[in-house]
Amino acid sequence: MQVSVHNQQESIQWKKDWDYLLERVTGQTALAEGLDADVELSIILVDNVGIQEINKSYRGIDAPTDVISFALNDDLEDAMPIHPEAEWMLGDIYISLEKVLEQAEEYGHSVERELVFLTAHGILHLIGYDHDTEQNRVEMRQKEEEILLALNLPR
Repeated sequence: MQVSVHNQQESIQWKKDWDYLLERVTGQTALAEGLDADVELSIILVDNVGIQEINKSYRGIDAPTDVISFALNDDLEDAMPIHPEAEWMLGDIYISLEKVLEQAEEYGHSVERELVFLTAHGILHLIGYDHDTEQNRVEMRQKEEEILLALNLPR
């Protein structure tokens, strides 16, 4: 999986080892879901103000959230690549690093675990998972936990 990471916030100091975590979680999610190595996605890191603006504009919710995913196509077969070596582009995942830190503290686990969880959550949304019903929520949560367990970052 080809991943482009864009840090568009200045509130939280980005740690170099977080690049490796993002590489691991995207690779593990691709493996778990049978995604081809030529899949591409972008991860855009923002602050609470930035994600609140996106949340308000696209979801009509005037509040910050932790992660928002934008799939480029509803049908993966119609997805178009950005880079010539990529087979197809999944879409973009926006993550608030401020929320990552807040939620890690709130839930009593590491910042790294929260960052990995939100990234896996965002990718699963890009490939069609949702939590709009209880059954879908349970299925998506199980997939997330399997990915985190494989990366040795369980709850």
